[in-house]
Amino acid sequence: MNLRKEGMSLLMNRPQDAFGPLLKSWRARQHVSQLDLAMDAGMSQRHISFLETGRSKPSRYAVRQICEALGMPAAEHDVMLVSAGFAPQSTDASWNADIRKAVDLSIDHVLKSHDPYPAVAVDRIWNLQKANASALRFFAVAGGTGQPNLLCEVFSPGVLRDNIRNWPEVTRALFRLLDLEVARRPHDQEGRHLLEELKALPGVADAIAERPKEHPAPVISVEFLIDGAQLKLFSLIATVGMSMDATLDDMRMETLLPSDEPTRKWFAQFN
Repeated sequence: MNLRKEGMSLLMNRPQDAFGPLLKSWRARQHVSQLDLAMDAGMSQRHISFLETGRSKPSRYAVRQICEALGMPAAEHDVMLVSAGFAPQSTDASWNADIRKAVDLSIDHVLKSHDPYPAVAVDRIWNLQKANASALRFFAVAGGTGQPNLLCEVFSPGVLRDNIRNWPEVTRALFRLLDLEVARRPHDQEGRHLLEELKALPGVADAIAERPKEHPAPVISVEFLIDGAQLKLFSLIATVGMSMDATLDDMRMETLLPSDEPTRKWFAQFN
């Protein structure tokens, strides 16, 4: 699993004297005072002030303390490191190959163990990375075209979209999830471009602007109508815990589960 070229280009093109302005911007976004940040990061307020004005240069350890105190995603941590003149942590060659292999095998295990129900691994903007056999079979039956981005697949006009009975509701929910993810990363141009691309698709802008007519259910099920069978699925999303690597931090494992007994019986035929 390697960093995407566009993301890496973004990191390496970041000016290496931009740490102070970036720190100030992040602190403002989080509504954190210099004093509060200093206390959370184990530093003096004077040092935080000097870092923001450029009078002091941060150590690699100081960058890590500040990023953790501000709750930055791993990709933004990399941006801060590069802006301070350090190599991004996600390219650290000391990463043990055995650990990478263990994570990869574990993701495969989760996906395979979820059969006969669909399960996929996606990145932060829902580009498909892996899928179990059930997911590949289900999306084919449901009318998927094999687009590499699952949001584009669901939002684009076509058979799959037509087979989702509550498509506007699902679209609102998925668009909001992506919007929140992009909001966490002020330098995520790739995510912002995808938001614009999705919103420009026919019917999407109207769907996300529509207000629910009823009180929403606690869990939104995706309701499919496939060859006369009405299927209802809800999702669980898992992440790699305590990851300091941007690529792993981006990874999401979404498992789809039946919301009712008829759906459970429909998938049981493939077991």
